[in-house]
Amino acid sequence: MCVTFRAVPELLDAPIHDLARRIRARTLSPVELVDAHIARIEAVNPRINAVIAERFAAAREEAAAAEAQVMRTSDADALPPLLGIPFTAKEYIAAEGMPLSGGVWARRHVRAERDAETIRRLRGAGAILVGITNVPEGGLWMETYNAIYGRTRNPWHLGRTCGGSSGGDGAIVGAGGVPFALGADVGGSIRIPAAFCGAVGHKPTGRMVPNTGFWPEAEGELSAYLVCGPIARSSRDLMPILKVLAGPDGADPVCRPWTLGDPDAVDLRDVVVFPVESNGATRVRRVMRQGVQRAADALAARGATIAELKAPAMKRAFMIWSSMMTAAGGPSYGEILGGDAPMRPGRELLKMLVGRSRHTFPAAMVVAAERVTKLIPARVDAMVAAGKALQRELEDILGPNGILLHPPYSRPAPRHYGPMLTPFDFVCTGLFNVLEFPSTTVPVAFDRHGLPVGVQVIGRRGDDHLTIAVAGALEEAFGGWRRAEPA
Repeated sequence: MCVTFRAVPELLDAPIHDLARRIRARTLSPVELVDAHIARIEAVNPRINAVIAERFAAAREEAAAAEAQVMRTSDADALPPLLGIPFTAKEYIAAEGMPLSGGVWARRHVRAERDAETIRRLRGAGAILVGITNVPEGGLWMETYNAIYGRTRNPWHLGRTCGGSSGGDGAIVGAGGVPFALGADVGGSIRIPAAFCGAVGHKPTGRMVPNTGFWPEAEGELSAYLVCGPIARSSRDLMPILKVLAGPDGADPVCRPWTLGDPDAVDLRDVVVFPVESNGATRVRRVMRQGVQRAADALAARGATIAELKAPAMKRAFMIWSSMMTAAGGPSYGEILGGDAPMRPGRELLKMLVGRSRHTFPAAMVVAAERVTKLIPARVDAMVAAGKALQRELEDILGPNGILLHPPYSRPAPRHYGPMLTPFDFVCTGLFNVLEFPSTTVPVAFDRHGLPVGVQVIGRRGDDHLTIAVAGALEEAFGGWRRAEPA
């Protein structure tokens, strides 16, 4: 393979579409690309603790096989779309032979027996898995730490959280360790880490991507609210990855076919933008409100129409999200965390006081909140109905060309443990899981502490191409992702 010399930082800054083009043109070796990213992971991971299990030797073998495939293929267009591109996946997504504990102490020895469907599809498209990333205990939290692997730190500021639950993914993409990572999102778990770490993240439309091979298994309607998707360096790379991931597999009962649009076909002059600085359910800091307004102004300058949204039901975001999650059924969070017996949150809190619990404080509090929610079934039914009504209302308002601009969180990345003081701030993202709307998070600024400020772009079900296109316009306006240097 004819490869010209280049400094490694170039590879650590390049988006997937550029890397893939150079591999197909035989000007970049997959071996060189994978080696560069392995070296970057080895350099930054001691500081941020994002990758908790690696498969570097196997990845190098797969990169060599990818290089051989390029050399023997005369038609570059016939090559797999992600050939030679390294990636990571969060520890809830099964990858054969790799840990699948979900951050739960009782599962610390569990290894995946086979690939999840999403991993299988990415590998089939030529992508190379280099490692598995850290997660919070059992998910459902905005920070990433557990008793097995410890805490993951934000590459922009080691004293700040990287978000969760795809926090390891967000941190390693933010630090330039991989061009993209596979996350999953049931309440903001792709979008919050992407926003905190300065990356782009996409939560696809509900029911678009199969959850087969995810732990804990999503049953019934919960599988519509939980969606796997990418965290990446560039919005241009989101749709090619989504095309690989999307579509039913015959095993996930709620996943169905969707027609994916083309982001390049979107004309911003046809787009109607509804800026929402706060949904009224939580206090949003001024820097996040300013981010939404800056994004709206940038889109208006490109010809988009700005309109006002009136949807007062959004202020009930937490009750809608929690009630629809409860009504979805499946095992309780306490059962998932407890192993042989459901977790008893009161008992675990007492054990924490004497340093004997293997659970985290946020996990115990989520189990306690879950029990309270189930005590009021009439309230749950009312909020489920309110959620369905809000879904219809917003789809009518948005139409085929409308998007919401919304903060992905109440503030930039908080200090470690900070989310425990404002535990409901995830509703900035969580509401759109149960509405099944696609949502793309993109960086638009940095605050006075040097932390990334992101916005969410949200559309109707099936309008993933529209949210990705608008995110791309915001990248052009504000510069998009840039590599963090953990210090």
